[in-house]
Amino acid sequence: MFIGLKTMNILAWIVLGLIAGAIAKAIYPGHQGGGILGTIILGIIGAFVGGSLGIFFSTGTLTLAAPTLSIPGIAVAVLGAIVAVFLWNLFTRRSAL
Repeated sequence: MFIGLKTMNILAWIVLGLIAGAIAKAIYPGHQGGGILGTIILGIIGAFVGGSLGIFFSTGTLTLAAPTLSIPGIAVAVLGAIVAVFLWNLFTRRSAL
């Protein structure tokens, strides 16, 4: 069975999101809820945030993009995922008060 290029990109983003989200949750202090699905979603959002900011700082144009599945790509995705976890904790903490 042939898997298209777009499907492989989506699968790579999910894998990258899982890796980045797990590393970000391990680095970020305190307890974060959400389970594995929350980790994947925050990691994917973080990958997009990190990739877009990386492109913005290198080229000066704001483009929605995810980094590649490589060591620098994972590092950028982890930084973006840390920002996503921080923002998630900020919003959920306010709503819980």
